[in-house]
Amino acid sequence: MPAPLISPSEKSYITQGIESDCRADGRGRLEYRHLVLENGLLSQTSGSARGRLGDSDVLVGIKVEIGDIEQDQPDQGRIVCNVECSPSASQQFEGHGADELNNTLTLALERFLCGPQSGLDLAKLCIIPGRQCWVIYVDAMVMDCAGNLLDCIIMTTRSALFDTRIPKTEIQDLGDGEYEFEVMDDVEDAEPIGNWDRLPLAVTLYKIGDRYIIDPTIIEELCSEVTLTVGVNKEGSICGVQKGSNGSIDPSLLTEMIQTATTLGKSLIEQLDAKLIDDDKAVQEKRMRGEPVQKLGFFAAVF
Repeated sequence: MPAPLISPSEKSYITQGIESDCRADGRGRLEYRHLVLENGLLSQTSGSARGRLGDSDVLVGIKVEIGDIEQDQPDQGRIVCNVECSPSASQQFEGHGADELNNTLTLALERFLCGPQSGLDLAKLCIIPGRQCWVIYVDAMVMDCAGNLLDCIIMTTRSALFDTRIPKTEIQDLGDGEYEFEVMDDVEDAEPIGNWDRLPLAVTLYKIGDRYIIDPTIIEELCSEVTLTVGVNKEGSICGVQKGSNGSIDPSLLTEMIQTATTLGKSLIEQLDAKLIDDDKAVQEKRMRGEPVQKLGFFAAVF
């Protein structure tokens, strides 16, 4: 697969613009592109969302199924992640061109959702300790690749988890260590995923020249020397830090970048959660009035 190219003059133009805090599309260094999130688009899933960050477009579907429990975590449910880049998302993805990126994004998503820093209440997914649990399958499809994919995937997955409902189960103890359980069919009894709001967001900073930016376009990504992804939760706590690429970051700049990511991440979570909750309230009010219910998407122009 041929690597995407950028001319030296174009790279110089972008780098100089970032030094002056004026990017090619008119944004400042720490401005996101327009974000659109829509929930409940896929009727055959337990939860779903579509996120468009600029021209990057991601669709996430979540299915909840009963499965066997992991023996090293006998009282917790499981999360299984998969990220696929559609061949139509970029000409670079034709054939097996996206395999490496798919694996990288899948592992990154798993770290956010499955690690102790995720904040998700996996114990709530346990049905019978040591035997059966709910397994959450998270499938993300990249429909269009226009930069900053990981952050877009995490945002969209978080929205899809908010939309997800888990059927209620009733367990009967038969004695002698034997149990039976029944899955309730009533959708109204289904419960949300515990502590979904504690799931962190990813804020990835891209160092270009002597400065850094957020939410780059594809062309800006080609100018980046090194990336720094910071996981931030709603309290503004750092849940993880990962450096990418082969470049280096001066220790003083590293500290500044982490502080910037923390501030941006906390503010972004506050905005997104407020929109998610308001959207859900509007749907519930329509349902109570007996009006046709259609999930509402929302538009957020952040920062």
